Amino acid sequence: MKIGIVGCTGRMGRMLVQAVVNTEGAELAGGTERENSPFIGQDPAVVAGEVPSGALITANADELFAKADAVIDFTAPAATIEHAKLAAKHGTGLVIGTTGLSADDQAIIAEAAKSTTIIQAPNMSLGVNLAFAITEKVASMLSDDWDIEIVEMHHKHKVDAPSGTALGLGRAAAKGRGVDLDTVADKVRDGFTGERKKGDIGFATLRGGDVVGDHTVMFAIEGERFEITHKASSRVIFARGAVTGALWTKSADAGLYDMQDVLGLKD
Repeated sequence: MKIGIVGCTGRMGRMLVQAVVNTEGAELAGGTERENSPFIGQDPAVVAGEVPSGALITANADELFAKADAVIDFTAPAATIEHAKLAAKHGTGLVIGTTGLSADDQAIIAEAAKSTTIIQAPNMSLGVNLAFAITEKVASMLSDDWDIEIVEMHHKHKVDAPSGTALGLGRAAAKGRGVDLDTVADKVRDGFTGERKKGDIGFATLRGGDVVGDHTVMFAIEGERFEITHKASSRVIFARGAVTGALWTKSADAGLYDMQDVLGLKD
């Protein structure tokens, strides 16, 4: 299966290239970078430290989508929505790991998914997706007397907060409780805030160093606390999951899916 990588020379892009060339059944279709990139015309596998693949880096995303069976996108919201349109145009499978997308961005992605297979997840790792499933289950079993708090930490270069994974855990908890996260999320606390509102789902964001991603969901009540924690020590887990998702698009109908669909974690 021919898999392309947009933004293929960044830190995550290179890991995705490595994952593709080292996965049985996958072939590197090529990659993209900005027009002024010094990597244009080079082999993305070589740039990533692998043996030559014969593929090339181009600034023409339309060209990549036309020849790939699936494309993996961990870029930025503005680029991702354009890639979703290209995926729909060419019927190319698309795996989206980009976070920080707006409601308008999501509407564009949902429209594109009517014409092709799109997998979108805030986190591609098996462990995190298990955490999503467990969080939803636990939240469904506990009353709102239990306070839910989500704490995340990432490296100092991360630009969005809370992280997409933290929000994904929040959505899982809210789904378990049968509520809309937007109506119960408490993302900012500063100054004299008053008592915690019953039923809220709180978020705390930490940034520093080179932390790949730590996430903890806390269920707290007087006298006890239950925690679900996932710690990522390497971005390779995200790359492996994304390639697994890209291969999965080959057998799936058009639609918008997540990694729990890919991993068979849904009922």
